[in-house]
Formats: sequence, C-alpha cells, structure tokens
Amino acid sequence: MSVKVESLSKVYDAQIAVNKLSFEAKPGEILGFLGPNGAGKTTTMKMICCYTPPTEGHAEVNGFDIAKSPLMVRKQIGYLPEHNPLYEEMYIKEFLQFVASIHKIENKTARIADVIHMTGLEKEQNKIIGTLSKGYRQRVGLAQAIIHDPQVLILDEPTSGLDMNQLIDIRNLIRELGKEKTVIFSSHIMQEVQALCDRVVIINNGVLVADESIDKLSKRVSGGLVIKVDFDEAVVDLTPFKMIAGVEDITLENGFYNFNYQKDQDIRKNIFKTAVAHNYTIIEMKQDKANFEDIFRKLTKKPEHV
Repeated sequence: MSVKVESLSKVYDAQIAVNKLSFEAKPGEILGFLGPNGAGKTTTMKMICCYTPPTEGHAEVNGFDIAKSPLMVRKQIGYLPEHNPLYEEMYIKEFLQFVASIHKIENKTARIADVIHMTGLEKEQNKIIGTLSKGYRQRVGLAQAIIHDPQVLILDEPTSGLDMNQLIDIRNLIRELGKEKTVIFSSHIMQEVQALCDRVVIINNGVLVADESIDKLSKRVSGGLVIKVDFDEAVVDLTPFKMIAGVEDITLENGFYNFNYQKDQDIRKNIFKTAVAHNYTIIEMKQDKANFEDIFRKLTKKPEHV
C-alpha cells in the first residue's frame, strides 16, 4: 500500500508543469504535498489518479502502474480535488448511494451510514447538497472519497472552508485514517501541515526541493532559527542588511523583519551595527525558531521582500 512516483513529468506545449518528479508515500503516514500556486501539485495528483496522462516517467499505486492499469489504480484511491465537484441538485444520502453504486459496494446502507457518521454529516444528511455551506460540502466530498474504503487517500485542500470546530473534526478523521492508509495531503495552511503530516514533499516550478520530516527540514534550513527585528521606521532599505555575513534571506511578517541565517552564526551584533550605521532604530530584536512558513517561503524562493 504505497504511492511511488519516478521521474514524472508533464509538459503543456512549451510549459513544463512537472519536471522529473520522484517521491514515495508509504502506508501509515500522512505525507504533506506542498508548493506555491502553479508549482505543479494538482497536476501531479491528477496524474497519480489517472485523470491526466504524464508526458514522461511513471507512477505506481499499490503496485499498479498508472499507464498500464488505470482502472485498478482508481479502485485503490479516494480522491478529494481542490474544487470539489458535487451534484448540487441531489440529496446527500442520494449522492452517496450513487457513488456507492459506482464502486459496487455490497452493503450500501451500512457503509453510507458509517461515512456519514465519520464525516459528521448526521444532521445534514437529508439536505440537498446545493443548500449546504462550503464546509459541509467539503465533508460530503470527503465522504465520497472514503466510501469505498480505499487504501490510498489523495486530499487536495480538504480543510478549505471549514470553521474551527469542523477543522478539528476533519483533522482528527484524517489523522485516524492515516494510521492504516497512505494519505497524501495538500494544503496552503502551514499550521495544518505541521499538525497532521509526518513528512513533507515540497515542489517549486514542478521540481522537488524537499522531501523529509518537518523537524529535519527545520534543522537543515537555517538551523531552524531566525532573528526577528522590529524597526521604528515604516520603510527600511534591506540592501545593507543583506550584505551581513551569514544572512541568507529577509522577509517581513506581522511587522517583524525575519533574518534567516546560516547555521552556527550569531548575527545580532552585526544587525545592530548596520542599523546604527544607517540611522535605523531597532525597537525589538529577538531570536526565535523559524516557523514552517519561513522554511516554506525560503525553499520556494518567494520571500516577502520589502
């Protein structure tokens, strides 16, 4: 029960959407599949699910090749796409009965009752899908993805539109499902990734830039530390600060300039000296652990420079 991707590529005319991508998702783990908009995440997921043929390379799902055995691959996978396609004129139970029939589930009534309970749809089960909030539509989408008890779950932004209580419920469900199944989980919410994922694969411009646990990634990138500086000035020219030895990246977040720096270096004294030399006033300076958003921005080369 695993997903193996080897040198997978997808080219649209002159645009390379995915470029020789290789990674593996193993049973019993939740793999975070991350990247900025346009990085190739959704294209990769569609190739794994046999909705889009690759230009080069191949992938296997539980030993079935996506090119040679697409029907068997689809039987192994429960897929929740980012833009959750639903029949809005159908009732929830009617829709799930329809999906269960497609998968030829024998005891449909019992299985539908199970997934309705698992996804917290009991109070809404007799409603028309078109009348539901976005959060409950996501629950219906997740219910259809798991109704045939697939061994692999591919979830593209599954917590989109959920309120805090719904988010916690779905997070717990995904965590529980991840104990026995292979789960590939994509999200733009870095807190969700940290809370759910055992390991992360990060791609940028269709290319793999990281494949390891969040803890190891944090230690490898800037030693997991960042210097946060609050200047009195509204506008700061970062050019002289970028010249400080050891500084790799400077981003702005919540009013603080985050200085990412090379491991085993203390750059605080040089930041202070540079500020004095250029007539900037430092209100606050503190050393902190780099959060996952800092790490993600650095690896995908999209810092918020000012």
